[in-house]
Amino acid sequence: MLQQLEKLHAQCFPHKPWCANDFDDLKKSGCDIIASQNGFIIYRVVADEAEIITIGVAPAARRGGIAAAMIEIAAADAKKRGAKKMFLEVARDNAAAIALYSRAGFSEIGVRPKYYDGIDAILMQRQL
Repeated sequence: MLQQLEKLHAQCFPHKPWCANDFDDLKKSGCDIIASQNGFIIYRVVADEAEIITIGVAPAARRGGIAAAMIEIAAADAKKRGAKKMFLEVARDNAAAIALYSRAGFSEIGVRPKYYDGIDAILMQRQL
């Protein structure tokens, strides 16, 4: 599975692909991974909070609802495990992701200046 995630991540993020060991390390640190042939979401639940670490959909499968479905699955799992809020960070210049997260019920709660190679990160939160 980790080798498949490595290949899918490289399709989604060719400028900074992760290797199988990165995914293994995330699993060992307590993160959950939901994956399909065309998409994945990595998140963690700690106490009453959940955080989306990353989400990706293969370019050919984008705009088909995969990311939205994975967000809902992760949110339902986090809520079942006692999380009351879910957080994420997204680059300010990633309009498509910001729109996705907004449609999924996330709202902006803060900014991390120059977090992504000089680009601000928007902090978003959703109640569960």
